[in-house]
Amino acid sequence: MTAPGGEQDGAWADVRDGQLVTVARNVGTRYLAMAVETVLGLVMLPFNLSHLGQSEYGLWVLMGSLTAHFSTLELGYGSGLVKFVAHYRAQRDPRALNEIASTLFFVFSGLGVVAYSVVLGVAFNLDHLFKITPEQAHTGQWVLMIIGIYVALNFAFSVYGGIISGFQRYDVNNAQSIITSVVIALTNVMVLSAGYGLITLVATTTSVRVLSYFIYRRNAFRVFPALQIRPSLFRRSRLREVTGFSIYATIIDWANKLNYQMDQVVIGVFLGSAWVAVWAPAERIISGVQRLTNQLNGVLFPTIVDSDAARRRERLQQILLQGTRLSLAMVVPVGVTLMMLADPLVHAWLGRNASKVAGCIPVIQILAVAVTIRVGNATGNTLLKGAGKHRLVAWVNLGTGVVNAVLSILLIHTFGLTGVAWGTLIPIAFSAIFILFPSACRRVGVPVSSAVIQSVVPAVWPAFVVAGLLAVTRHISSGTLLAVAFQAALGGVVYLALFFTVAIGKRDRADYVAKVAQVTRRRRLQPAGGL
Repeated sequence: MTAPGGEQDGAWADVRDGQLVTVARNVGTRYLAMAVETVLGLVMLPFNLSHLGQSEYGLWVLMGSLTAHFSTLELGYGSGLVKFVAHYRAQRDPRALNEIASTLFFVFSGLGVVAYSVVLGVAFNLDHLFKITPEQAHTGQWVLMIIGIYVALNFAFSVYGGIISGFQRYDVNNAQSIITSVVIALTNVMVLSAGYGLITLVATTTSVRVLSYFIYRRNAFRVFPALQIRPSLFRRSRLREVTGFSIYATIIDWANKLNYQMDQVVIGVFLGSAWVAVWAPAERIISGVQRLTNQLNGVLFPTIVDSDAARRRERLQQILLQGTRLSLAMVVPVGVTLMMLADPLVHAWLGRNASKVAGCIPVIQILAVAVTIRVGNATGNTLLKGAGKHRLVAWVNLGTGVVNAVLSILLIHTFGLTGVAWGTLIPIAFSAIFILFPSACRRVGVPVSSAVIQSVVPAVWPAFVVAGLLAVTRHISSGTLLAVAFQAALGGVVYLALFFTVAIGKRDRADYVAKVAQVTRRRRLQPAGGL
């Protein structure tokens, strides 16, 4: 199956790209894609809430949160696909690549059928599962069945996205994601502005998403022209090979769903869809913060694996210390800003709809602490996964998710939405502070106290100055979104100034500057190869 020269040689061209160039290209476009998605989400939320109303919008969010859980049916094979595509790409073995892709394509196709069967079962029992009216149940059935088509097709088509990712061309997926997000937003505006309702909106936006799958497929063949997906290439041995890795990825995925995507379901069951709409602005903001500040740690994973294999403990120590410090430096100022400016932010953002969802303000403040802890500890989690402690991460995350769900159910009866937020924060903080971060320190031989002094303290103490500044200024602005953004930017500038000039030492400051210059210089001299 190996074709000499021509297109086949082009499939491996990016192997020659420099490591920093590849990382910069992939991470840069990923941040751009997330920024576009976040901005569009923030802009569209008040528009959709105004046109659909609180009840229908809450129903839409609830149905969407349900379908998000069906991704657990992929059983970790998505992560396994990327891992083994990258592995056999490095070995320049197109036959193994096509066997992996073909095997997982047909496995995913079967899982897609199972997923849609579950969607149908849930759709026709909505009135038994949630506190909604018969009219809402009827609308919800159609919404869920339509979204379910997209969810079911995603399983099989994810093979093409995995091929692109395994070839380290995340930038191709990211560019397609940006285009799709913009088209969906425009379609959303046109449908609701024309006076159509929720079912028509979901049908049209889902059609756009399904069409985008075929573009991902085309891009996969452009990245790897020798790609072949055939029933004759299905191999049980390849399935066993991938399963050995994917089983723990499954546990971690299920745990993440419990930790970060069950809250809306709990609210829908115990309070109803209207309260889901109140929760939605907080969830939108916090999930955007988490995604925008946590990309560094995905990039660190292969470096951790290489360092562990080479028994380079000193390098692992530096990864833990520097990675934790930088992760905190990215998320702490954002978290502090959200805690101090949640009230003016919500009122400026949502305008006349703010009074309907004012209950999200304390939720934002509580979850801002949770996301700060999660992102700050992400380097430790990544180190444990890459240095042979992935089982510990899987089981601790699963336990955290179970406690999260139980606490949220117990506290929602007394404290409402804030009870659900506290149910999320408490187990995340406990597992990060008392289990995972100390375990990462032990794994690389760094005392916990030393790690806290070198990594946590320099990134956290400037935040107290920023909090004081925002406390003084938040009541004197005009209350517009621009004024809130200006206050947030001022706090960020003060934080960065304190962090780089006072909190860290001269040697670290010089090292950061040198790394930035190195990436910039290498990207200029060695631009990424074309498709």
